[in-house]
Amino acid sequence: MTISFSERIVNWYQLHGRKHLPWQQQKTPYRVWISEIMLQQTQVATVIPYYQAFMQSYPDIIDLANAPEDEVLHHWTGLGYYARARNLHKTAKIVRDDYAGIFPTDINQVIALPGIGRSTAGAILSLALGQPHPILDGNVKRVLARHQAIDGWPGQSKVEQALWQLTEELTPSQDVSAYNQAMMDMGANICSRSKPLCAQCPIAIDCQAQLSGRQTDYPGKKPKKVQPVKTTWMLIMTQGMEAHLVKRPPTGIWGGLWCFPEFSSEAQLQEYLVDNDLADAKQQPLDNFRHTFSHYHLDINALWVDISPKATIARQVMEVNQCLWYNIQQPDKVGMAAATERLLAALSAHLVKE
Repeated sequence: MTISFSERIVNWYQLHGRKHLPWQQQKTPYRVWISEIMLQQTQVATVIPYYQAFMQSYPDIIDLANAPEDEVLHHWTGLGYYARARNLHKTAKIVRDDYAGIFPTDINQVIALPGIGRSTAGAILSLALGQPHPILDGNVKRVLARHQAIDGWPGQSKVEQALWQLTEELTPSQDVSAYNQAMMDMGANICSRSKPLCAQCPIAIDCQAQLSGRQTDYPGKKPKKVQPVKTTWMLIMTQGMEAHLVKRPPTGIWGGLWCFPEFSSEAQLQEYLVDNDLADAKQQPLDNFRHTFSHYHLDINALWVDISPKATIARQVMEVNQCLWYNIQQPDKVGMAAATERLLAALSAHLVKE
């Protein structure tokens, strides 16, 4: 008797799948949702401590909805892709206000929530509640593209549509939670990008890529594009053990996070110091480094200015909305970009020496 694709996947999961991750315990749509968002473009090992701390602070969706955004972003600091955290907070407030604090269980309602697409919605409802929805994250795309030898980059619409059709056909109506978790585990641990472990794969016997010896040809690679390089100057103003930070606009790069004031050129930065009667303050370069985003590189030049002699004037100029004097010794719990954290660490090292 022929064992179906899904049966082989589920049987493999029972023997080898991951069953002891934090979000696999006491499963609820809320707990699974948080894990699925954190796991987007982030490794499991990196996510685990963040997830545990997040759950400790926000054990249910009402706690998350009622939390200040700064506090939520602080918990996310270091995970990157901060729009994920802002969307989590927005969704929590929608669930609190529109669904009486109960995470919706209709897939169309879930898809309509901020930051949740079709695959994430399917994962939440299938993993937490056993609802028979297909998923198509990056790991699943790789397994299916290899098994059926589907040409092309999955980011192309026609390729993604073919993969959705395939995952719909193969996802079982029973044991869907085990099946979907197994497909993600297979992609992460067996059908890996560069060194697939075909000898351990339960579906290798009829995998078209394996049979032709072309595993690494699937899925197709994203067309290479040269990453543009941008340059920015950051102004690090200190008074004693306090550093001046500004809050970024809610959208865009580092949206809603606390960062150092940013300028397009050193001349623009110096003009700012002149305009604020700080041109004669002690200045020194602090750090120069490259920060890479998904679409470009950002070369950051940081100038440290000690404004202690001008403290009264400076505070009068800078004490406006969306500004913060950050105490390095007793830090506020606010969301910061990774680049801000790096600069604060460099600043702290200099201040301790002095």
